[in-house]
Amino acid sequence: MASWAPPAKIEDLYAKANGNKWAGINRPTAGARDETPAEVGTADIQLYSLATPNGWKVGILLEELGVEYDAHVVSIMKGDQFSKGFVGVNPNSKIPCAVDRKGGKDGSTEVHLFESASIMLYFADKFKKFVPPTDDTVARAELMNWLFWQMAGQGPMTGNFGHFFTYAPADKCEARDYGASRYGMEVQRLCSVLDQHLETRPYILGEEYSIADMACFPWFHQIVREEGYKIETNNACNFLSSTQYKNLMVWYEKILARPAVQRGVKVCSGGVAKPWLVKEEDK
Repeated sequence: MASWAPPAKIEDLYAKANGNKWAGINRPTAGARDETPAEVGTADIQLYSLATPNGWKVGILLEELGVEYDAHVVSIMKGDQFSKGFVGVNPNSKIPCAVDRKGGKDGSTEVHLFESASIMLYFADKFKKFVPPTDDTVARAELMNWLFWQMAGQGPMTGNFGHFFTYAPADKCEARDYGASRYGMEVQRLCSVLDQHLETRPYILGEEYSIADMACFPWFHQIVREEGYKIETNNACNFLSSTQYKNLMVWYEKILARPAVQRGVKVCSGGVAKPWLVKEEDK
């Protein structure tokens, strides 16, 4: 059996990725591609996002906090994240990102925020909700453990699974088998980690609902809900047997029932910033 022999340079392989959903916008370089400025509303907090698992995290938190904010839909398929205005907030060109126009101790500093967990931690600390106090080093360490677990493991691995299961080119059958099995098994392991952790506690940090729950919920939601990762003949929930994790499912249903969560997953969906505010006659 022949072994893989890569070319000398990765550039010779770029064309092999053609046909995936993101091929039209992927490039090996960062930076703005046009001069479009960022939209700015009247609220102190400006959110630039899309209704994806990472976007849901911040939408959920802001709705749970009950604070005023303006949401702006970022069409990643159109490349909005590469505009000058967006890159000025997030040089990494990924959603979500945000601006707090009244940051700092005296409320006079504009703070740019990117990476979903960083945004969540900033606003939770600012409003002193859904997060242990900074002087509780033990609880704070546990929070950080799970936020880093989510950002380094659950999110990326579930996203990698979703790419091979749903978005990779249809004719790359061997690659899709490998990717779906490699990352799908890891997603199952990560679900098992959280399922076992939740066996003795109602929420990730114990008795209190926190940003750790809000951060971990969306990526599990993506492999449970019917509209999540799917192909014509199957979906992620069935493929991964996602409902087998009983403790995780109890936790999931409890969080999904929260009104703020139900609003949060709708932020920047269907091309609308806050769909629940749109009157029926305006739809």
